[in-house]
Amino acid sequence: MRFIAADFGAGSGRVMVGTICTGDTLPCANTGTNIKLEEIHRFGNEQRMIDGHLRWDFEALFNELKTGLKKAFAKYGDEIKSIGIDTWGVDYGLLDKDGRLISNPVCYRDDRTKGMMDKAFQRLPKEEFFQHAANQFMEINTAFQLMSETDLQCAERLLFMPDLFNYFLTGKCYNEFTIASTSQLLNSLTHEWDDVVFEKLNLPKRLMQKIVYPGTVIGRLTDELAEEVGGNANVVAVGSHDTASAVGSISDTSDDWAFISSGTWSLMGTPTKEPIISKEALESDFTNEGMTDGRIRFLKNITGLWLIQQLVKEWEQEGYKCDYSELVKEAEQSSLSSSFDVDDARFMNPERMSQAIVSYLEEKNEQLPVTKGDFMRCICISLAKKYAEVKEQMERCTNKKINKIYIVGGGSKNQLLNSLAAEYTGCEVIRGEVEATAMGNILVQLEIEKLRI
Repeated sequence: MRFIAADFGAGSGRVMVGTICTGDTLPCANTGTNIKLEEIHRFGNEQRMIDGHLRWDFEALFNELKTGLKKAFAKYGDEIKSIGIDTWGVDYGLLDKDGRLISNPVCYRDDRTKGMMDKAFQRLPKEEFFQHAANQFMEINTAFQLMSETDLQCAERLLFMPDLFNYFLTGKCYNEFTIASTSQLLNSLTHEWDDVVFEKLNLPKRLMQKIVYPGTVIGRLTDELAEEVGGNANVVAVGSHDTASAVGSISDTSDDWAFISSGTWSLMGTPTKEPIISKEALESDFTNEGMTDGRIRFLKNITGLWLIQQLVKEWEQEGYKCDYSELVKEAEQSSLSSSFDVDDARFMNPERMSQAIVSYLEEKNEQLPVTKGDFMRCICISLAKKYAEVKEQMERCTNKKINKIYIVGGGSKNQLLNSLAAEYTGCEVIRGEVEATAMGNILVQLEIEKLRI
């Protein structure tokens, strides 16, 4: 059996094929399932300034998805059982009455949401807001994006990014639970769209679609698309938020572990049976989001490898060729001990990341980085210190002791960061799957197929 996992990250995307093997593949890390992952197609994903806003090029991304599907069907044909899509959170596309995408989705890093959070609190006080939609308050959240949206009058449907890909694949409109749970529009207790939030913020609830859960079959590829890509299969709702899929790759049944999904963002949290909507959770900026099994990811969004990605982009524009493994080696040789608050607003989308870091350290009278290794070490120390801070907050909010931290995603390859995380948190750090998101995506598809057999 083979399954396609299309994983769209904020910096790149990939189309993976997962093959269920019998006897010829070692069990994958932390799943106990013989799944062999094969990268079929990888591509970049950059935001572009269009019509005065930072936007995603959806047509280009969908074409990359079709290219991946063509390659997969050309190689494996009818062996492919289903397709699952996951993406980053909060962003969305709007469809008009004819089902057409009105404009390219705006990226969460666009500045249109500045001031919207304070405006929202004038209509719905922060404490009351959190009792309804218990998400971390960030200006990037869907609720605040919608308050700044200019296309609402001509819009008929809102589809989050994975829902949008599913629609263009099948023609079916749904909002999947895990991605909806990032929006600050979903009631954290009922898992339904929250009437109070929509009414108080003066947002049109009519745009929202029926909520479906991971494991739901959305539909098959349209006839036209099936002919174009050379095959057909079911499209299923997986953990459509990439972090939900990544955490779904961890099968630990104990209660003393946390996770860090380490990519552009570092999402650090722990599974809980119910949302935690306490005053301390609010004050500590935690969020309650859905897991693939219906539980809650009680977590905090931390600025992650975005810091390094932007530095590398900056250095390469200056003519330097950067290799991540070499940068880590240089960082291991550095003696710099300075650190900064990775979640300071200045690091959200600066013109030059290096200058933003230097500016912060100058204000704090910290030693300044000089070499690329210095910058890399400074970021790794800063992230590890933030992990330790969040771990302590999490323990207080959940009233449980965290002894193990699973690090999954691209950041799991950074051994320096892993070592520093263990040092500062005092936890056992376990390196999980680099392609944890694709693995979790495929595990949901596998469960559907088991029910069919």
